[in-house]
Amino acid sequence: MKSKIFSFRLNGLLLVSLLSLSTASQAQEPVRIAFMDPLSGTFASIGTSGLKILQFAADYLYNSKGGILGGRMIEIVPLDNKQSPTDTQLQFRRAVSDGLQIIFQGNSSAVANTLSTTIARHNRRNPEMEVLQINYSAVDPALTEEDCSFWHFRFDAHAVMKLNVLTDYIAQNQDIKSMYIIGQDYSFGHVVADTSIRLLNEKRPDIEIVGNEFHPIGQVKDFTPYVTKIVSSGADAVITGNFGADMVSLARSIIDSGLEIPVYTFYAAYDGITATLGEDGKNLIRLVHNESSNPIPTETRKDFIRAFKAKNPNNDVTQQRIVNALQMMVTAMEETQSTDPYTIALALEDMRFTNMSGEELWMRGSDHQIFQSLHVSVHTDEGVEFDADNSGFGLLSEYHVPAEETIVESSCQMQRPRR
Repeated sequence: MKSKIFSFRLNGLLLVSLLSLSTASQAQEPVRIAFMDPLSGTFASIGTSGLKILQFAADYLYNSKGGILGGRMIEIVPLDNKQSPTDTQLQFRRAVSDGLQIIFQGNSSAVANTLSTTIARHNRRNPEMEVLQINYSAVDPALTEEDCSFWHFRFDAHAVMKLNVLTDYIAQNQDIKSMYIIGQDYSFGHVVADTSIRLLNEKRPDIEIVGNEFHPIGQVKDFTPYVTKIVSSGADAVITGNFGADMVSLARSIIDSGLEIPVYTFYAAYDGITATLGEDGKNLIRLVHNESSNPIPTETRKDFIRAFKAKNPNNDVTQQRIVNALQMMVTAMEETQSTDPYTIALALEDMRFTNMSGEELWMRGSDHQIFQSLHVSVHTDEGVEFDADNSGFGLLSEYHVPAEETIVESSCQMQRPRR
């Protein structure tokens, strides 16, 4: 009898040990997050920059401190979509087959729309393998309006929100009597053009639109013919939504033409653009963006930037919103003790989160659009504590609009999954 009791206790101890080992092993499994953006091709510099920021933030904020959810590390899995909707669908299938259920993506609204549609269809068909889309930069308003999805969250102000601020700023400049608009020929480029014209007509009807031109995205090597038209138009200023290589080439052509008029942009900084502009772009190039570039409002964010630069001396923290997105997502995971996309989505809805700049962000639950303050900054070397491209030049905030003044209504009629 004693032998049987001993055997029973031994077996029980073995079972408890095995369960403990299993639990410990599960606790150590990494939380795997896909980063799907261009890592090769024309726009590789933007995708590579974003990937470095996300990887560094995961390590600096979490992995170096023991991980999340009781000791799980965050693993970032790069997926190169070449900024192509077709390659995005291919990489999505790869992500699903690899068990990845959270995807960070930001470059190109066309890609973001494709990914959102693909994820929604996949999630309807595979309720046990749902995928969450973390959009940190694609700003076509449709993504949180008529094409909104429960599975999509945007961590950047959309184009209309930014243009509301930018056109308010432009309207104050009484020297501007004519405007030339130029942009990439896809959804975001058209939103920038249409919205700019509408808002300028409302706020400054005396400003004449003397040009409204689109060009193929990622295909123009020399913008001289386009800039020649701008010069010939006699425009007092330019608005462009160009990014990446297209912004670099357009800026270079404007500089080479000797044109000295204000150029209002979304993405004319970092990733080689600031270095290209240099002295020639001083006090001419302006950006509308979130997160104050200079001055940096808190020591916490300054420390993060310094640590990033120490590890990545040839790169900059170009998109602080990637860090905001990661922090808010991890907050949702910790609050719910879950990595389930549906559970995370519910926790993100209407979340209010204080970021590294000491600013409260609000993720509106009805359309999954974030709200935070917006800035217009000028390209300069004066008053710049943190420059870009190691060039000595950077962005200095000139105009600030608090978060509550950026809120716009949405036409989103969200279809929620049944659980």
